[in-house]
Amino acid sequence: MKYTRVFLEAIGYELAPDVITSDWIERRMESLYKKLHLQYGQFEVLTGIRERRWWKSPHVNATEASKAAKKALEESNIPVSEIGALVYGGVCRDQFEPATACAVAHNLGLNPKAVIFDISNACLGVVNGIIDIANRIELGQIKAGVVVACETAREITEIMMEQMIQEGTMDFFKKAFATLTGGSGAAAVILSDGSFGGEKACLKGGVAMAAPEHNEMCRWGMDKRNPPRASQYIETDGIGLLKHGGELIKKIGTFFLEELNWKKEDIDKVISHQVAAANRDAILNALGLPIEKDFSTFQYLGNMGTVSLPITAAVATERGFLKHGDKVAFVGIGSGLNSMMLGWEW
Repeated sequence: MKYTRVFLEAIGYELAPDVITSDWIERRMESLYKKLHLQYGQFEVLTGIRERRWWKSPHVNATEASKAAKKALEESNIPVSEIGALVYGGVCRDQFEPATACAVAHNLGLNPKAVIFDISNACLGVVNGIIDIANRIELGQIKAGVVVACETAREITEIMMEQMIQEGTMDFFKKAFATLTGGSGAAAVILSDGSFGGEKACLKGGVAMAAPEHNEMCRWGMDKRNPPRASQYIETDGIGLLKHGGELIKKIGTFFLEELNWKKEDIDKVISHQVAAANRDAILNALGLPIEKDFSTFQYLGNMGTVSLPITAAVATERGFLKHGDKVAFVGIGSGLNSMMLGWEW
């Protein structure tokens, strides 16, 4: 996939208000830690995550996604009437139907002729949304579009913490451990054809690659072990995801450089999906890039699913890490396994 007329106008984001430390989570599971002889502070040592943020309860995903989108629109100075498509790419949606995108579009006052729908692809949803909008712009169908998402971790984390305590086994703890990395946030990415003026980051191209044989390594859904409860449930093979995810990133990295006609040395900066320290290191090692080219936020925001990558890119821009002229690689990966890489000239 190559692009000649797609530009990044703005990234707006909302951070959840409640700061949840890793120490607080471990103290909540004191009985389990004592039973399994786990040491306090072990979670931060293993993941590098000191804290994450959660929304207050009750919470509406469309509301926070709309706030992020309004911030992005204000920054871009693009009239809402010019938005030709709105894609909601979050894992967390407010109901099965209608699309959460519809509520966001209503909150923004979007043109009724705009295309409005949800995309679901685990932690890759926002990146998939970016490609959908980019394709519409490149084809001349629209002048501008927005991808939005909101993720909430409070509910599923509290459910899994309760189940870990009830089960009380090391095997279950390992399967549920990754859930504890979850953070909450909302993001909106606005893309345009560049006709609205100003110097913007230019999307040069992207690639996608999958390893669907690993589709059972991370699953979030209804608890089939106990159907009458209709409770949410997550199980993750963390070690398997590191191994096979690293293999997939290595393959897509080679594909990415070939597609964009870049050399590894041409990549100035990397923004990847944020999970934990080991995952970041696996991505950088697979791509053969030094840590100096990476910008991370998982230490204080945790794994915010689909919004981790765009929020990290926004923070990196605010702090001057991403500079004009940089060649920047966005690296997305989600359970499935699916991966995408986007190349930008900042």
